[in-house]
Amino acid sequence: MARIPFSSLSFTFIFVISIFNLAHCKTLKRDVKALNEIKASLGWRVVYAWVGDDPCGDGDLPPWSGVTCSTVGDYRVVTELEVYAVSIVGPFPTAVTSLLDLTRLDLHNNKLTGPIPPQIGRLKRLKILNLRWNKLQDAIPPEIGELKSLTHLYLSFNSFKGEIPKELANLPDLRYLYLHENRLMGRLPPELGTLQNLRHLDVGNNHLVGTIRELIRIEGCFPALRNLYLNNNYFTGGIPAQLANLSSLEILYLSYNKMSGILPSTVAHIPKLTYLYLDHNQFTGRIPEHFYKHPFLKEMYIEGNAFRPGANPIGLHKVLEVSDSDFLV
Repeated sequence: MARIPFSSLSFTFIFVISIFNLAHCKTLKRDVKALNEIKASLGWRVVYAWVGDDPCGDGDLPPWSGVTCSTVGDYRVVTELEVYAVSIVGPFPTAVTSLLDLTRLDLHNNKLTGPIPPQIGRLKRLKILNLRWNKLQDAIPPEIGELKSLTHLYLSFNSFKGEIPKELANLPDLRYLYLHENRLMGRLPPELGTLQNLRHLDVGNNHLVGTIRELIRIEGCFPALRNLYLNNNYFTGGIPAQLANLSSLEILYLSYNKMSGILPSTVAHIPKLTYLYLDHNQFTGRIPEHFYKHPFLKEMYIEGNAFRPGANPIGLHKVLEVSDSDFLV
């Protein structure tokens, strides 16, 4: 009879023991307590799918719907919570902030009300925070600036008011920032320009004021920015020639503001500029020929301004919206 090498036996034994331990890991009591508190506050639409006492499953029962767990040492912890489009009614569940291992929190398309609690800053491992399409109110808590791992922040389609906290500039890995369709006021903090990885900034449909010059006053700002949505606000002033320094820019959406002045030819030298929306402002003068010769510019919409006769749009205008889901990766 052939002998099985000792090394193979050792590996098999260790593998079996590991699988046994994995199957019998307990969920951290902190996370069990937090999820059961959330379960008690969310209402029947979620509760019917959350069966058993352990959100990570207890052997006979699977994990709760929308709950993802991982094994850390001898315990399981909750790393993702996705409960969206189930008409949750009521205040933001503060117990969520006790799930300290969360990397993704997605409660979008519900009917959550009230403020985001400042305890949100406890979720240091959070990468994706999606609260869009709710009825959340009050100011955006500056404590979000403590979420150093955050890459995606979706707060659009709520009723947030007050100013955009400059603390958002403390998020070194932030790539996508969606704040459109709220009631935000004041100026855009220029500190956002220091975000080295920010690709998409959308603050459209708010009550913001100020100028583009103020926003880009920091040298070397917005090095990775591709999409800048400032539409439907109260921005004034002109388009500064320095905007051409945003060499990664592809979409510039300035529609429905109170901007004025001429269109500087330097903007036509942004190498990948593809969509330029200037409509319904107070721009004047000629449109430089460079824009009509740009190799990538597909759409330039100019309606509702005071450009000189002979100025023509480029392409067929359509409302340009980038789906949030395109970036939820």
